[in-house]
Amino acid sequence: MSARKRTGIIKDPRYAGHCMEKGHPECPARLEVIYAMLDEPELQGSLTEITPRRAEKAELLLVHSPDHIRRLEATEGKESVYLDPDTRTSPLSHEAALLAAGGLCLAVEQVEKGLLDNGFALIRPPGHHAERDKSKGFCLYNNVAIAARYAQQNLGIDRILIVDWDLHHGNGIQHCFESNPAVLYFSIHRSFFYPGSGRLREVGKGRGKGYTVNIPLGPGFGDGDYLTLFEKILKPIAFEYKPDFILVSAGFDIHYRDPLGGMQVTPKGFGAMTRSILQIAEQCCKGKMVMALEGGYDLEGLQDSVREALKELAGLQFTDPAGIAATANRKRMNYVLWRVKRAYKRYWKNLETVSDSGMEEPVGLFDRMREGLAQLVAYLKN
Repeated sequence: MSARKRTGIIKDPRYAGHCMEKGHPECPARLEVIYAMLDEPELQGSLTEITPRRAEKAELLLVHSPDHIRRLEATEGKESVYLDPDTRTSPLSHEAALLAAGGLCLAVEQVEKGLLDNGFALIRPPGHHAERDKSKGFCLYNNVAIAARYAQQNLGIDRILIVDWDLHHGNGIQHCFESNPAVLYFSIHRSFFYPGSGRLREVGKGRGKGYTVNIPLGPGFGDGDYLTLFEKILKPIAFEYKPDFILVSAGFDIHYRDPLGGMQVTPKGFGAMTRSILQIAEQCCKGKMVMALEGGYDLEGLQDSVREALKELAGLQFTDPAGIAATANRKRMNYVLWRVKRAYKRYWKNLETVSDSGMEEPVGLFDRMREGLAQLVAYLKN
């Protein structure tokens, strides 16, 4: 059993200054419930609070265009500016966005320098949908992409693994790094869902082919299913890639009660996913890993799930990922694993060594039609 860890958390009341509109799911209450949970007895004394800094313009320019930055700067002090149909600003939104990106960079720096073992940036607004020249999907700046580029250019980190378990595909992260083999982007997300990207065939471009790994899923997948993908796909690829640092786009909208979701992950599942990634970090990069909050809109579910992730990070509990994986719906996962392995084994030799037990090819026309129909029905319902 490993010793307790020095886990840092980015926390600041100024994130509440970003408020898009009454009733919007991406609201200040998301952090309020998380921050309240941090005072619970089981976590007290186990976490190091870090006050964020603002991201510098030079850091934003590592990912975003000058025009994009100017557009967001121009929103400061204005009552409301719509950036896309789902995304708007309030007078203090830009300040919060700078603190989100800068806070994540600070957490990465402290972990890389050995001041902390790992960290969780409890920040908002989220970031993984933000593109080089536009804000979208509740996101203003792309926090994780900025932190990855910052780590490489300012901290001398070579290879970075980004794991994105948010319900929605991180289009902005993919587009930022899809031609770059120095960043491996691994995303599990709902298929036929916002923003419409992240298909299995999107494997990267040019020198980056194979370094984008997309696993789109239909609705209804739960703890065992996700952990099966972590254990049988993510781990073999990550152990072959050998990252020097791991970033996690941690979206909690795959929680079983999330109003935007349709997945069935429980707080225990989030703890197990965190532990699975920690095992990769411990084997590949001395445990260096920082998580960044993305989605998650059921307040109680968000609070419970972040608690479980923090307990794993801090070494307060040690969930067995393989044990959770064993509870998967094997018949359904046979098909998913076969498709993913077929798409990526040409790029990752370790996938060839993954046991084919329980991964037989579903050659029947009925199997393929049933899978396609299930995804189409899910798409039409949403």
